[in-house]
This record gives sequence, structure tokens and C-alpha cells, in this order.
Amino acid sequence: MLSGHVEVVPRHPLFGDDDPGHDVTPRHDAVTSAMRIYGAYRVPRTGTPYHDLLPAVLGQRVTAAEALAQWAEICRRFGRAVDANGRRMHAPPEPDALLAVPYHEFHLMGIDRRRAETLRNVARHGERLLQGWRTEESPHDRTMSLTLIEGVGVWTASVAGYASFCDPDALEVGDFHVKNTVAFALTGRHRGTDEEMCALLEPYAGQRQRVVTWLGMAGWRAPAHGPRRRIVRIARL
Repeated sequence: MLSGHVEVVPRHPLFGDDDPGHDVTPRHDAVTSAMRIYGAYRVPRTGTPYHDLLPAVLGQRVTAAEALAQWAEICRRFGRAVDANGRRMHAPPEPDALLAVPYHEFHLMGIDRRRAETLRNVARHGERLLQGWRTEESPHDRTMSLTLIEGVGVWTASVAGYASFCDPDALEVGDFHVKNTVAFALTGRHRGTDEEMCALLEPYAGQRQRVVTWLGMAGWRAPAHGPRRRIVRIARL
């Protein structure tokens, strides 16, 4: 017989322990099916809007692969080196370190001036973002308040706010793929618009990004059409 010892796993927001749960009534078959399998998924909360905003800014108007490579390079070059269980890693750059980077360094990493200036704007608010950002507001209001930073639009704020504040309604309006995924899953059409996406998800107001996450976890993705566009790094121009 096994002993009565039970290991207690500490609660942590990264495990989704800050997620209050949901009361979603599915209105579409795809949502019903996804909820049946993934409805218990809990949204994690990092509590680090400064760190989450930087890669979100890099994701503006470029592919995910480009943004990920640029984020890794920024961390390697300007972030503090840390030892993680014998592996050398790099933390995101501190606000002062990012503000000190001249534009030509961003250009060499393939980062255009507009995104570089938005990174600087985030860094200018870095201390406040690191210490807490409008903690008296609801998660969604905190997400939308990120758009007060110049260069941070609804899409960028939503990408960061979903992770930072456990905001289940941080819908990624303006994303190239999400509107098509929602249209395909809920109507069968291969393409949709942001306006159509918002209308389709209106019954799930307050939990729209949670529903989109379920659909993605269930494998919904709109079929691709046409050849991929060749990527040319601006550093070569």
C-alpha cells in the first residue's frame, strides 16, 4: 500500500491558477467540439507586460519566424546572460539597455524603423510596465490601456495582454490568420474579415480569445491559398 504522502504542487499564475474560469455557452458545433476536449484549459498569466510587449511589437507586419529570430537576436546581443540549470541563456534587455541601441543596429537585425521606434517607446515606459501596469483595472481594460503607448495597436496589445494579464477577451483584431481561422471554423468559408470575426464571436463576448485558443488547439486553420511570398530582410537593402 502506498504511503499517504501527497506532494503539494504550489499554485502559480504560469500554471493558470489566476484564471477565474469561464461560463461559455457554445453557439457553434466547432466550439462545442473544442470545448469538450480543451474546455478545462486555463489561461496562464505572466504578469510581465514589458517582456510580453517586446516580441509582440516585433511580430507586427512580419512572419512569426522572422519575429522569433529577431527577438532571439535582441536578447542575445542586449540581454543579460543567465545560467539556467547549466545552460547559458539571455534575459530580455532592460529598458535602459534597449534605449541605448542605435537604429542602425536594429536595421542590421532586419527591424524596420517603425518597429524600432515602438520598441523604444515601450522601453520608455519600461519601469512602469515592470512594476505594474494599471493594476486597479480589469484584465481587458489593462490590455486596451497598452494602446496608449505610441505604436502599440489593438493587435499588439492583445497579443501581450492575453499572456500578461490573463485576459480571455484579448481578441487579436488585425491578425492575418485569426480572422480566417474563425471564419473557416464557424462558417466553413476559407477567408473572413475582422468585422465578420467580431460579429461571429459576439456571443462569446468576454471570452473571445479563449474561444479562438480552443479552436486553434482543436486544429482549426484556414486552408492556404497561393505561393508563399519570398522574405527579403531589410538588412540587405
